[in-house]
Amino acid sequence: MRCTGGRVLGAAGLAAVLVVTAGFAPADQWDGQRTFYGQYIDWAPCLTPQELAAAEPAEGDPDWTARLECGTVTVPVDHGDPRGETIETAVVRHPAQGTLEQRRGSLVFNFGGPGGAGVERFRSGPLPVSRQIRDSFDLVSFDPRGVGESAGFTCSEWDAMEEPLARVRGVEPAQVSEEQLRELDRAAGEFARSCVDEVGADFLATMGTVNVVRDLDLIRDALGDPKLSYVGYSYGTHIGALYAEMFAERTRALVLDGAVQLERDVIADGMEQSEGAQTAWEAFVAYCLDGAPECPFTGAEQAPTEAEALLAGLDADPIAVEGQRIGRHEMLALLRDSLYLERQWEGEARLLARIAAGDTGDDFVQAYLARYVAGQEEDPGATESAFTAVQCADHVRPTDPRSYRKGAQRAADLSPFFGGGEVWSFLPCAHWPDTELVPTGVNALMAPPILVIGTLNDPATPYVWAEELAEQLVTARLFTYEGGGHTAYAGGRACVDGAVDAYLLEGELPEAGASCPGEL
Repeated sequence: MRCTGGRVLGAAGLAAVLVVTAGFAPADQWDGQRTFYGQYIDWAPCLTPQELAAAEPAEGDPDWTARLECGTVTVPVDHGDPRGETIETAVVRHPAQGTLEQRRGSLVFNFGGPGGAGVERFRSGPLPVSRQIRDSFDLVSFDPRGVGESAGFTCSEWDAMEEPLARVRGVEPAQVSEEQLRELDRAAGEFARSCVDEVGADFLATMGTVNVVRDLDLIRDALGDPKLSYVGYSYGTHIGALYAEMFAERTRALVLDGAVQLERDVIADGMEQSEGAQTAWEAFVAYCLDGAPECPFTGAEQAPTEAEALLAGLDADPIAVEGQRIGRHEMLALLRDSLYLERQWEGEARLLARIAAGDTGDDFVQAYLARYVAGQEEDPGATESAFTAVQCADHVRPTDPRSYRKGAQRAADLSPFFGGGEVWSFLPCAHWPDTELVPTGVNALMAPPILVIGTLNDPATPYVWAEELAEQLVTARLFTYEGGGHTAYAGGRACVDGAVDAYLLEGELPEAGASCPGEL
């Protein structure tokens, strides 16, 4: 059976999603002849001897990659039809390094997204967790359904909106004409239809987080853990919150770092993300003026005008790096990315100072921009496709494109520096096929204590979202990092890491209202 409800109307049109009105059904409660519990993961080295010999040693732990083990867990595409099609979900683990007496089972990580591949993250290098955590837990991650090695896909028209958006770049969203809006809407429809053509409406209907959570419980069972220990970053907090609601009795410890909102529509989501980016930018400007060795700004009030002058200069004369041109749009994307990592703020300030001074050929500028170019995703289409599929499945999605224009203008008002791009990116959701359900009323009443972490100047998940999630989950406690960057745990901050480790190892929550000071 499935829990279904009526369709809900957004403020600007029909929201083509179903809402939960009477709870959830775990995968092992479906009435069928096939069960997916009791599986055994056939672990094997992630890399062949030849691949391992060719791989670069992992910085900080040369043997990390050699110790990694990979396997799969079989999950149903539709948990309501256990006799139907299945997916092989890719899992990876780094075995615990401590004695048998020290070991406490598995600690599962989700690194966010949606669209983030856990297997590739493990292969990219060691997790920066403490020795105690490494000794105590098998560190585990997985590729969620539709991502990476778990039936990952790329919608052929994933970039269909790039040209229409480029044509309205620099135009206030409210001034986007009806003709331009129709072109944006047409491109968004092409993206959505290509996803249906590539993977089918039936599979897209199961891409929502509620099914990722059901898959996660099968993974927990296959790992041999009676209860789940979990660290979820950003979008991973949505997975963790739903897990606490659906499988409270199978929950041991949940760290939800960089909380996402659970119940607003895609337009509100984009607007609030834009506001968070602006808050982080203003925190960066304050750091730049107060403590950076080099800074292009003369004051907080002058910074918007001075930043605009720098961007206008790049409009007129882009910087050539590694065969690419860094203009206004690319620089804004670079700056937005840099806000995610607080330790990059000093370099970001130096970069801007030297560009403002006209030193675009400077060795530091060229090296910094070359690293940015080299760090761009090899397959952005797959990430964008999975991101859109999950966001459209999880959120109420208005169907009137004018609603997105209004939302984009509101986002631009909230974030004059970054504009309304966050809202425009959700326009394909207006054309998305029906999805299974959107869970509402999540409170995890029966779950054990949960730790929610919020960063005051997070550019991607505003601090208010962490406050809301901690209030919404009955057993949750909010822990605050008073600095910047996106997420806080395992980022080299001793105060944060010590508090979280105590919770994961001993179940000790920080005191109510506890926080750690920013490190810049």
